[in-house]
Amino acid sequence: MFRVLGRLVKIPRTESADVLDQWSRIRADGRRVDVFEPSGGDPAGCVLFLHGHGRIFLDENRTWSQLFEDHRLAVLCPDGGRSWWMDRLAPEFDSHLTPVQWLLQSIIPLAKSRWEILSPRIALLGVSMGGQGALQLAYRAAREFPVVAAISPAIDFDQLYGCGLPLDAMYESAEEARQDTVVLNLHPLSWPRYQYFCCDPDDKDWFDGCSRMAMKLSSSGIMCERDLVTSAGGHSWDYFNHMAPAAIRYIANGVRNVTGLES
Repeated sequence: MFRVLGRLVKIPRTESADVLDQWSRIRADGRRVDVFEPSGGDPAGCVLFLHGHGRIFLDENRTWSQLFEDHRLAVLCPDGGRSWWMDRLAPEFDSHLTPVQWLLQSIIPLAKSRWEILSPRIALLGVSMGGQGALQLAYRAAREFPVVAAISPAIDFDQLYGCGLPLDAMYESAEEARQDTVVLNLHPLSWPRYQYFCCDPDDKDWFDGCSRMAMKLSSSGIMCERDLVTSAGGHSWDYFNHMAPAAIRYIANGVRNVTGLES
């Protein structure tokens, strides 16, 4: 048991050679946080993984777990509910604390307390809702989080306003939500130096937003790496798993290079 800006209780798992058993679970301020620790000494870096709207975690995903192990990356996977990972109050999440405030105050400090890892060696990674959340956080704190990867990011989340989701309680209108999208908050002088995103061309809900973001980045002269060509199942875990090797490899390379970048 340990304490960092909230009550954290470790729930042990049985020891095994299975890579899935390198996950453990703690609680931060009463919320679930899954933790992956690679074997073989100190981690090369830490990944903050933001889940999608369906709240599917990685502790039972062998593909992602093996990639984290191969690249020696520690991982924090907090449960943000259906909050969209915004710096805005989401009543379903908390009435006084925004999801971003929770990440910065209670989750990011875990990287230091467990592994002595500090920014900028903490990379952001997410899928769908979590992918757009990772991009949002990276663009609002580019110096602290210069490494980010997003798979199928739900960039145009404003199109879901009025569908009875928690977004309806977070915003007064679809236009107010649109003003909060990452595409409208890109800053030509402050952006994550290592950024990767991808989206399946068959992803009918989110491909157009990713395409617009790619065009805006190009027109602004902002460097990024993206894949808007590979198709492997649309907006699904088939696609997420297919693109995980490229995304995690990109993050691992970025974490290796980031110390020299920020010195």
